[in-house]
Amino acid sequence: MKLYTYFRSSAAFRVRIALNLKGLAYEPAFVHLAKGEHRASAYSAVNPQALLPTLEDGVRRLTQSLAILEYLEETHPAPSLLPKDPLERARVRSLAMLVACEIHPVNNLRVLQHLKRALGQSEEQVNAWYRHWIGDGLAKLEADLARPGTGIYCHENLPTIADCCLVPQVFNAQRYQCDTSPYPTVMRVFAACMKLDAFDLAQPVKQSDAE
Repeated sequence: MKLYTYFRSSAAFRVRIALNLKGLAYEPAFVHLAKGEHRASAYSAVNPQALLPTLEDGVRRLTQSLAILEYLEETHPAPSLLPKDPLERARVRSLAMLVACEIHPVNNLRVLQHLKRALGQSEEQVNAWYRHWIGDGLAKLEADLARPGTGIYCHENLPTIADCCLVPQVFNAQRYQCDTSPYPTVMRVFAACMKLDAFDLAQPVKQSDAE
């Protein structure tokens, strides 16, 4: 497998975690988001969405991190990153989507650049935007994790795709110096995940393209 990735890409981070959890070897191909390499014709030939990550598995190319996580689960089912019970699977997917579809899209690089370059927002205003939506999203995640079903990890006592999404989002919050003290359950789950090599080795600073 080949994973097109960038050390600070939250979406690629999710996939790196899942690959590690499943013990799947992959070759990283680095695409520098801050330099705009994802918009170059060479990469758009790989991924017409011009987004990260892209996973190559043989002749197949897959895009969008949640779709890739589901593909890995279906093609390499052990260890499983989804519970067996349909209702429990739905809850795990809901937690993953809360991060990937509600929190992350309004805070990703292209949104922040648009706020600054096209709308003339200052660095302070952009950071305030970021912290507002992080706080809004993590509060919702904290409330959901307070429901029955949460254990050591987002769902009971084995990591799932929900944890693959939670951890990169907490890294983003810490990078922007967001106050995470109002979210003790989120942070407890985060700390438990980071004790596992699969999460630790996937973190941005440990990638070969880290700056």
